[in-house]
This record gives sequence, C-alpha cells and structure tokens, in this order.
Amino acid sequence: MRIFVTGGAGFIGSNFVRLLLAARTDVRVTNFDKLTYAGNLENLSDITDDSRYAFVRGDIADAKQVEAALAGGFDAIVNFAAETHVDRSIEDASPFIRTNIQGTHTLLEAARKVKAPRFLHISTDEVYGTAPAGESFREDAHLKPRSPYAASKAAADHLVYAYAVTYGLPVIVLRCTNNYGPFQFPEKLIPLMIANAREDKSLPVYGDGLQERDWLFVEDYCRAIAVTLERGTVGEIYNVSSGAPTPNLTVVKTILHLLGKPESLIQFVQDRPGHDRRYALDSSKLQKELGWKPQVTFEEGIRRTIDWYLANPVWLQRARSGKYRDYYERHYERRAETFNR
Repeated sequence: MRIFVTGGAGFIGSNFVRLLLAARTDVRVTNFDKLTYAGNLENLSDITDDSRYAFVRGDIADAKQVEAALAGGFDAIVNFAAETHVDRSIEDASPFIRTNIQGTHTLLEAARKVKAPRFLHISTDEVYGTAPAGESFREDAHLKPRSPYAASKAAADHLVYAYAVTYGLPVIVLRCTNNYGPFQFPEKLIPLMIANAREDKSLPVYGDGLQERDWLFVEDYCRAIAVTLERGTVGEIYNVSSGAPTPNLTVVKTILHLLGKPESLIQFVQDRPGHDRRYALDSSKLQKELGWKPQVTFEEGIRRTIDWYLANPVWLQRARSGKYRDYYERHYERRAETFNR
C-alpha cells in the first residue's frame, strides 16, 4: 500500500507516519513537506533509514512539485499540510489562504489528474465555530468559522466536497478536536505551558481561561486516521473527539501540579480576538461505523506528554530558537501592540 502524506514532518503528520509504519509491514510512505517553521525532520529521525519511508521536500501550493511527486502512483493521499495556529492567522492570514485553500486546490487537481483511489483531508473542529453549552456538533452541522485559520480550513472542506461531487474524487474528511502529545510545536497551549513551567516562567492564559477544548491524545487521532484510511466510506465526514471538553485553565493547573510548580506562575493576558468559547464534537458516527474509540485518558496522556518534553530538552530548545523568539515576544510580551494595531 503506497501512501502519499503531505505535511508529514509536522506534529500530527509525523505521529501518523510513525504509527502507520509500526502497524503495517505492507506499506510505503512518501512524506511531502515544505518544512515551514513547524515542520521538523527531527520528528521522524528514528525512521529515516526505513526503506519503506521516503521524504520529498515540496510545497502543496506548487502544482509542478506536487504533480512530479505524485507521478509514481499512490493508493491514497492524506493531506495534513496546513498552517494551523489561530494567533498567527489573526496577525497575517496570507499564508493560511495560500497553503490551506490554494494548496488544497492544487493537491485536489493533481489527485484528479492521477485518478487517486482515495483522498483523506485532515480538517478541524474549528470550522464549526463555538459550540453551545452542553451540545456537541455532528457532521451535518453548519460551518461557522470565526477566525481566519478556521475560515481557510472551512473553505478547503468545501473545495474537497465540490471535487467529490463534480469530479467524483473519492474523498473523506476528518474533523478532529484539539490534539496534544509528543512533537507538538511549542506555540500551542499544552507544550507552551510545559516549556514555560519547567523554567519557572509565567504561563500566559488568554482571558479568564475558561474556554473549553475537547483534548485528544495524538496517538488516538492517528489510529482514527488509520482506520478511516482502511475502512472509511468515501464521500463521508467523520468527527473525531474524546468527548470530554475541559477548560483551558484546568489543563494549565494540571500541568503545574504534575510538574510541582505553583499556580502563581499563571498570568492572565489579553484574550485572542474572536476567541471561540467552546469546542465539542460528537464522534459517535466514527465509533459506530468503524469501531474506533479513544484509548488514552487525559490523565494518562498529559503525563506521557509532560514526560516526553522533559526527556527531550534539545528538541524543545531547538524548536524555541530563532524566529520562535520573535513570535513569542510579539504575541506575549507585546501582545496588546500585536493585536490592537
């Protein structure tokens, strides 16, 4: 089975590539990645010498690069490639439009030309917008994106559906809640809190910190992607979630407790503009049709995540160097200036 993975050097993509190679002997994976700031080949250093794995550096918005990489023929395309951080999209939406919309279009066109047998598009729960208290979105809910990032992903979802209807492209869309786990770039909440807490730095919490997220350990999501790749129904959308929304402040306090750090490190900062209050998805369709269910509790997953970052200080130090410092200063040390321009 030949799998073409875009964005395989990123957080979820690299975890998926590793899981797939570990789970199956009859698979070959080509990782097509532009290696932007969040793409890191160190995430896959342990499989670099595996004969079933190949890396191709390329941009999904570049038609020639994509067509050349797909020329050998593949049994499935899994599209992880995306700009993903909401704060960055608020500061400058241009890269999100290029990669998430134009890039998806370029990839769909190439998939159509080579008659790809299966196209899995990795989306997000953020396309639905804020979930009302006590409710979880199902796959047929209206899309109401509230950030430039979410809007770019919703646009990509619509393109994927249009290519299914218009050209008969065999697509499947997965929409997942917030992931966490090893190899996540430290601009995201959980690795940022771990990184700062271990150095006794302040932990910036947006607004009142009571925004709810439905956290899912990345290995559970990768298992969902794998089972969908194998047995998912073409043309369908599947939500993926743990089913347990948790306030951000609770997550932060849990990290501090497990690291033995005081809650006085918490620093409430200006909230993100248009910040969605609550994300919650109903994943019963995926569970009933494909037999998937989350296996890692948040208590176990957060411990494993903390242990990984503590055991990999060199990886973390490299991720936080260079341009990351500029980002951190803009978004936390000069936050009012950055978002009130």
